[in-house]
Amino acid sequence: MFSIFKKDPVKALQKEYKRLMEDSFQLSKTDRQASDAKREEAEEVLKKIEALKA
Repeated sequence: MFSIFKKDPVKALQKEYKRLMEDSFQLSKTDRQASDAKREEAEEVLKKIEALKA
C-alpha cells in the first residue's frame, strides 16, 4: 500500500554517480589527480548499481 513512498536505491545511486561524474569533469580542468579520484568513486557507485540490477 505504501510502496509509492519507498525510495528506489538504484535511482539514488544513479543520482550520486551523475554528481560524481560532473565533479570529476569540473576537476579535470584544474586538478587531474582529484579528478581521477572522483572518477574512481563514480566507478565504485556504478558497480553497486549494476549489482542491484542483476
